[in-house]
Amino acid sequence: MLVPLLHIYIVSKLKGDKVVKDYIYERVLEIANYIYETKATVRQAAKVFGVSKSTVHKDVTKRLKKIDENLAQRVRKVLDYNKSERHYRGGEATRKKYLNM
Repeated sequence: MLVPLLHIYIVSKLKGDKVVKDYIYERVLEIANYIYETKATVRQAAKVFGVSKSTVHKDVTKRLKKIDENLAQRVRKVLDYNKSERHYRGGEATRKKYLNM
């Protein structure tokens, strides 16, 4: 399992003259690799890395494209698959809820 790096506040450059702090750059790559390797959902990744779902989503949909286009495409496939399957997971959670009543 991947462990988030300590936050180091140093500025680095990305493609397109965007400036992002190194800890954000590292977090984006760690989260993207975690999602790709484990096929995790945005919610699961957010819980593991201790950040919000919004942060994870922005990291892997916007920031990752500027860092590693190839990895961004692979992660996008995982996110699309998870989105296509989410109605099954939601139904399963509801079924379990009412079975325990």
